[in-house]
Amino acid sequence: MSKEEAIEVEGTVIKALSNAKFSVGIQNGHIIIAYPAGKMRKFSIKILPGDKVTVALSPYDLGKGRITFRHKG
Repeated sequence: MSKEEAIEVEGTVIKALSNAKFSVGIQNGHIIIAYPAGKMRKFSIKILPGDKVTVALSPYDLGKGRITFRHKG
């Protein structure tokens, strides 16, 4: 059996929550809970409210995701 592919969407960080989690509003209007990916933690990439990010969603639970990229600007 192979793993399901992650769904990549873009969104904006709305607010920072506890335990390095973030509330992210995605393009279709939904709000999800996301956490930074391991490489973002390893290289200490800071995420602030208002940042545009790319989120990988699991096809099993569309309410939670992993922040994989922070866009510049």
